[in-house]
Order: sequence, then structure tokens, then C-alpha cells
Amino acid sequence: MTAIGRTSTAPDVVDVVALGESMVTFLPSRPGRLADVPSFDRAIGGAESNVACVLAAAGHSARWVGRVGADGFGDHLVEAIGAYGVDVSAVRRDPARPTGIYFRTAGDRATDAHEVAYYRAGSAASAMSVDTMDLDAIRSGRVLHLSGITPALSADCLGLTRELTARRPGRSHGPLVSFDVNHRPGLWRDTDGGPEVLLDLARGADIVFVGEDEAWGLGGPDAVRAALPEPELLVVKQGATGATAFHGTDVTSVPALTVDVVAAVGAGDAFAAGFLSATLRGLPVRERLRHGHLMAAAALTVPGDLATPPARDLADRLAALDDTAWGRLRLGPGWTRAGDNAGDHAAERADEEVRTP
Repeated sequence: MTAIGRTSTAPDVVDVVALGESMVTFLPSRPGRLADVPSFDRAIGGAESNVACVLAAAGHSARWVGRVGADGFGDHLVEAIGAYGVDVSAVRRDPARPTGIYFRTAGDRATDAHEVAYYRAGSAASAMSVDTMDLDAIRSGRVLHLSGITPALSADCLGLTRELTARRPGRSHGPLVSFDVNHRPGLWRDTDGGPEVLLDLARGADIVFVGEDEAWGLGGPDAVRAALPEPELLVVKQGATGATAFHGTDVTSVPALTVDVVAAVGAGDAFAAGFLSATLRGLPVRERLRHGHLMAAAALTVPGDLATPPARDLADRLAALDDTAWGRLRLGPGWTRAGDNAGDHAAERADEEVRTP
């Protein structure tokens, strides 16, 4: 099993450090084209900070390390992420570059009607580098979580990610490196070899998350593992089918849950957070995958990227269901809310359906 708790000489060691760009997100007040939406609500977005927020809400100590402008949007990001219980003390402020922002439509990201307008070129985060960031703070977690978005932002960001994923003597005393491939083709339009760069970076990580649909055109989890044998633990996300984890010679697959989807956003980040939470607790790979699915279900049943995670005892109870009951489980809006008992009722219904022919 992947070891957690490697020694670190950095002060203030936390469970997870997440490094990456967070942006202010503007969500439409109604469905429709960006050209037709009259107003937007402000929120926060960023794959790595999303993971940190979910882990903090789930009871772990989490630190987000990033770079934002010395502007009002930067103030909002630091305050909003900090409000989740995330340590933001290592976030750098850039007086010369702005905080990134983006607008999106209300529709499913997987449809052709979905629109996203990014205003992140030249952002403060694009200036993250080995020289401008506090490497001790970045390496001060039991786990360091990165994604393939950061290296796409600039040559300096790529250099920083290469430094953090490089396998070299002494890294065994630092954090486990978690890497979510998160291939966003639009970010690599002006750079050759984006997929190859991400594959090379993934080879240096200890835990890798990759969607089957973004895995370099390979056919299925086994082919992904053959192309990526280096990580100690490889998780191939297969959408509505489920997820498969490769740990040494062991292969574990867990089907996805049936979910009444409110918005198909934030599920990938939530899955990674659930898997890492269970990893930090030393749970078996099967339970790690199930906790990933449960966190993803929480995100899918709310309108935005971030959702209240299920209480740990409820998540543990659901993750412990037998295979038949797990397959019958159905989760809808409100299932994670304290006092709602929707999650408990769903578990009871699944158990009862298994016992009743």
C-alpha cells in the first residue's frame, strides 16, 4: 500500500499542499449563450484549490500555494479559499500582473453549446516559477497535489512542475506527489507536444489521475498502464463506467454511482480529493476509489464546482456497502447535508433492496 507520512524538514507540515492557479469564476444567472446572459454570480475556480477546499471541508489540513494579483479579485480568492479552512499563508501577491478570471455558460461542459471565456493570459499565476515560489512551503505536505493545467500556463510554470515531479535522490523524504493529468487542449494551442509533456510529467509522480478520454488516445485502462508504468498508483477515470486503479501488480475497478446530476462540473477534482482523503487515512485501494466516487457524487448534485462533502461516518458507511448494494445506491441533491439523512436513507434503501428478492 502507498506509504503516507514520509518525514519532512519543512515547518508546519499539513496533510496536503495543492499548487496551482485559482481564478474568479463568473457563473451565469440563467441558461443561454454568453452573449445573451445579462448578469453573472461570482464564485471561485481552480482544479488544485478545489481539491484543497474539499479536503479541508472533509477534516484534513490543507494548504493552497498559488500566485494572485494585488487586486480585489486576488483578495476575494484568498478570502474565499481561506474560508473553507485552507491555509493560504503561502499565496504570493503580484503587483504587476492581474488575477485570472473566466466566464462560463450554465450548460454541461461536455456539450457543444458550452462556452468558456478565459481572461488569464499574463496572469499572476503564469509567473509561478522555481525562483518566485516558496519551495519549502510547497513541499510541506504529506501529499503534494499538482495538475496538468499549471505547466500549460507558461514556460516558468512548466519548469516549476518539472522540478516538483523530478525523481531524484532524497525525494523519498518529501511528500508523495499526486498529479491529475487534466489535459485541457485549449491551453496547449500555442505549445507543441502538450500530451507528450503531460505524459513525461506524470511519469515522475507517485499517484496519477487520468481520464480515459484524455489518455493520449489509448484504448482502455490496461493500455494507459502500459504507457505509464512508473507511478506507484495509477487511477484511470472512466466517466459513468467507474474507475480502475493500478497498484503494483494489483488492479482494482469500482463502478460509478447512479447520481441525479444537477451540474456536471467539479466532479474530477472532487474525485481526486476523495481518493486522497482515503489515502491519507490508509484505506485500501477499493475504499479509496469508492470515496472518490462519493465525493464526485457530492459535486455532481450541486450547481457549482464545490459541494459540502458527506460526513466521514456516512461516507465510510456507504463505502463499506457490499458490491450489490453499492450498485443499487442512488444519490440526489441534498444527500450530504447534515440533518437531511438523505444519504443514510439511500444506504438503507440499497441494503433493503439487496435483502428483498
